[in-house]
Amino acid sequence: MQIHGQSAAEASGLFAEIEAELSRLENIFSLYRPNSEIARLNLDGFLDHPSPDLLNVLSLCKSIYQASEGAFDPTVQPLWLALANGAGATETARARGAVGFDRLRFGPERVSFETRDAPVPPALTLNGIAQGAITDRIAGLLRARGLKNALIDIGEIAALGHRPGGAPWRVGIAEPGGAVLKKVTLSDRAIATSSTRSETLGSLQSHIINPKIPGETAEFTISVSAPHAAMADGLSTALCAAPEHSVDGLLSKFPGTRLELQHA
Repeated sequence: MQIHGQSAAEASGLFAEIEAELSRLENIFSLYRPNSEIARLNLDGFLDHPSPDLLNVLSLCKSIYQASEGAFDPTVQPLWLALANGAGATETARARGAVGFDRLRFGPERVSFETRDAPVPPALTLNGIAQGAITDRIAGLLRARGLKNALIDIGEIAALGHRPGGAPWRVGIAEPGGAVLKKVTLSDRAIATSSTRSETLGSLQSHIINPKIPGETAEFTISVSAPHAAMADGLSTALCAAPEHSVDGLLSKFPGTRLELQHA
């Protein structure tokens, strides 16, 4: 993160506040913290009194799930685990049957799975959108502290205002290997990059999968810019999972979004 116009003492205090906020958000979205909201939901099948942060992300997930005709489905976790663990055809089919965001119920009082006693329990992952949501939250924190010019990079990137000198921020879009594929300028805008390129894990050829389309995923990298990082993150993930011909149609449903890169 780059911050312009802060003294050393101010920057130190601000970074401590950011670290505390990041920890709070991890306690909502992390699959690896046993007491996070997501972990408790997946374990118990329900979560009472979910945080507003979780509900906001689930609401955006629903919009992207519907717009992508199910290609973006945060309840894909059981299928992902089955494929990553090299499950056979029968077990994989059962896991696929546990997927379905339309069977997740959420509101201020409770988040719950419609069916909890299936052969494979349903489970949620927000790894395809949470980094963007966290980036937005940190951007909001900086704005609330009076910062107008900052570049935030927490896996996804949000650019507030301008860099020193008044020019827009300039960021590079890189593929997983680190090679920069394109440079773009941003001001009060966010960008997210997703890629289907990854090392094979079990029977997974990519960490991004479309639960409706069995089989291998073509290798490509996609970057989307948007007014908010969560939207850019979710849409770049969705476009990696969705059929290629749906790119323009999907982005047209979310005003202010733009395809910055599609690299095969």
